[in-house]
Amino acid sequence: MQTRPLGRSGLSISPLMLGGNVFGWTIDEATSFAVLDAFVAGGGNAIDTADGYSVWVPGHVGGESETIIGKWLQRRGRRDDVVIATKVGWEVNPDNKGLKKDYILRAVEGSLKRLQTDYIDLYQSHKDDPTTPVEETLEAYAQLVKAGKVRVIGASNFTKERLSESLAASKQHGFPRYETLQNLYNLYDREDFEQNLAPLLLQENIGAIPYYGLAAGFLTGKYRTEADLQKSPRGGGVGQKYLNEKGLALLTAIDAVADRQQATPAQVALAWLMQAPSVTAPIASATSVGQVTELLEATELRLSAEDLATLEKAQPISAN
Repeated sequence: MQTRPLGRSGLSISPLMLGGNVFGWTIDEATSFAVLDAFVAGGGNAIDTADGYSVWVPGHVGGESETIIGKWLQRRGRRDDVVIATKVGWEVNPDNKGLKKDYILRAVEGSLKRLQTDYIDLYQSHKDDPTTPVEETLEAYAQLVKAGKVRVIGASNFTKERLSESLAASKQHGFPRYETLQNLYNLYDREDFEQNLAPLLLQENIGAIPYYGLAAGFLTGKYRTEADLQKSPRGGGVGQKYLNEKGLALLTAIDAVADRQQATPAQVALAWLMQAPSVTAPIASATSVGQVTELLEATELRLSAEDLATLEKAQPISAN
């Protein structure tokens, strides 16, 4: 599988990242191992997780996904073959959240231990912390990069303004800069990313690794009625946001493209993202080996001008 450069970092990744949010949540350790094995066997090399996965599950404390990935890395001996991305800053509990320097330096040790590794390829600010100066956060990352515990840093859930402020601080003080941005972007959720973020990413050569590439599963086409929402733990949230006239019109367009391409709706949605100018690799999670195979096949799908026009007509973006 042909890889793509990740910003100016020197790292190269597959055009699809495997999302680790489901590990230890909707799939157990054994199934997670099978999904990871299938992803790497199929040519994928980039895995995304966070110290906050899956703190939202009753009885979980955060770090469950990292722990499973760490066990897999050790048992398979695959550390040098994969790019591991994790995050810090989400509220794991009231005493563990944010992007202050002392917290980052403490939190990274937990991630390293759970991942059973001595370095993290891509360490990301999971969400902006407006109470902390960007210089303080970047100073922490500079210390970690210098120590060899982190190779590259990235941002997630940042606005254009805060990302720009961080880039300026990195340049002024000689800190590492954010090489990636992990924000919401998919065929349904487009406007903010395309109008506010994409121009900056292209200008600064920052790699976008958008999350919710399949809109929490909606763009796979499995949620088309209220009854369908009962199919998974994510169904309720999907219905509230996506099961509406706009969403159903988009599914109709995706179905048309999928028929032309002899592909699945999920493959069309991911292929569209992979062809977006600012995107390095969308993130998608899988709960079975079959889903991994389907997702990886999207890396070989090339949408035509007609396909892109069909999708654009169903989901036009207003001008500034």
